[in-house]
Amino acid sequence: MTVSPPAESSFPSLRIGDRAPDFSARTTHGEFIMSALRGHWVLLFAHPADFTPVCTSEFIALARSAEEFQQRDCALLGISADSLPAHLAWVNAIRTQFDVHVPFPIIEDPSLAVAKAYGMLDSTAQDSATVRSVFMIDPTGTVRAILNYPATVGRSVPELLRLLCALQEVDRAGALTPESWQPGQRTIAPPLQTQAAVEKAGAKWFFQPMPRERS
Repeated sequence: MTVSPPAESSFPSLRIGDRAPDFSARTTHGEFIMSALRGHWVLLFAHPADFTPVCTSEFIALARSAEEFQQRDCALLGISADSLPAHLAWVNAIRTQFDVHVPFPIIEDPSLAVAKAYGMLDSTAQDSATVRSVFMIDPTGTVRAILNYPATVGRSVPELLRLLCALQEVDRAGALTPESWQPGQRTIAPPLQTQAAVEKAGAKWFFQPMPRERS
């Protein structure tokens, strides 16, 4: 496995707006290079270990929602410190025990090189139990959102899909998405930048819904 982190640090703390570090690795779908997905959205999600109950529930849910992400031009990528044989055995167990096919690749990261490059855990960490992160990466390779969960709490797949839709709507319409926004709902305008614009907008100048688009 090879990883290309930013030059200033071997194990950076990745932030929103940073370029996602490139890497190559083995996966359940064969050899993989992260930069090969430029031009597409990517959801990179880490899990503490294969054959664990919370992770199994997440992978079943992600597999069942994979087509919705695909329709949004978003590639799903799982990753953990477990080996490729362990990944393959787990995927097969999910298929045979729950009749669910996992359609996305799972990356092996036994050296924790990718986990450290993405800031999923401290550079001195010796175990992967704390790795439960999500990175939403846009088609330019820029990190647009980062979520971190403890090993004991499962992630919400509907929320991950909603986050993807919201980021794509922000890019498409140049607007902002309010609390609990769902596709098809109204967005809100970016903050006003001049006194004249504030005076023209009136008392609710700080919260301006965008006009509905005509169908």
